[in-house]
Amino acid sequence: MKVFTWLGLTAGLALTAAWVAGGLAGDDVFAWLNGWLVGPMILLFVVPTLFSLDKLLDGGLAGLTGGVPKAFRGAPIGVGTVVGVARTGLSVNDQPQLDIRLEVDTADGRTFPATARQVVDITELSLLRPGAILPVRYLPDGRAVLATDAPQHELQAALDRVHLAKGHVTPHQLRITEQGVDARAVVLDMVPTGQTPDGRTALRLSLRVARPDGSTFDVTQDKKMLPVSIPQVQRGMVVRVKYLPNDESDVAVLTTLA
Repeated sequence: MKVFTWLGLTAGLALTAAWVAGGLAGDDVFAWLNGWLVGPMILLFVVPTLFSLDKLLDGGLAGLTGGVPKAFRGAPIGVGTVVGVARTGLSVNDQPQLDIRLEVDTADGRTFPATARQVVDITELSLLRPGAILPVRYLPDGRAVLATDAPQHELQAALDRVHLAKGHVTPHQLRITEQGVDARAVVLDMVPTGQTPDGRTALRLSLRVARPDGSTFDVTQDKKMLPVSIPQVQRGMVVRVKYLPNDESDVAVLTTLA
């Protein structure tokens, strides 16, 4: 896009120079106006629009193509909890630009407020409710954007590290997540047992886990999960889990981010 912007600027300057030169040389006034006036018109109207589109493509519009602004590419991933959402008044192809206010938790245990300005597909607006958990990329100065470019395994690893830093999982449970056997399990029962001070739901979860050889084993555990994850562990649902083959008494339930 920047190539077209600079070509437009160059053409506008060249045509404007010709327009001015023609006027100074006393060329026919009608030919002068009808021919070379396009140069100033390009400078006044086309070039500013192209520069504005460049800025937008480097910013919030990047999210529409699955990318992030250049400054955030390769930045660390944190977990953002939506605090509030407001429209900026701008829309691109009928998709609104939003200011998404977040509380961001990082893998090193920090929590900070941030606002992600993002063009969002109108069909995904329902995901941006207060309390929703979203993956974000963040910079040292506290700026953040939605991590729309990150693959699922990178998001899961970031979520696991944040949970460890916040004390939601133990190092042993993290080892299961990172080194365990990938498997599927059927939820046999799920009984809420209370709420934790940080707003997580405490529950007793009974699972039937399928081993790679097709055999199964049952396990019942007490878990603390985010409210947005509860719909993923309802009775009868199939969930992704990991476990260590030499210790089937503990499994990690891998829920997904919003």
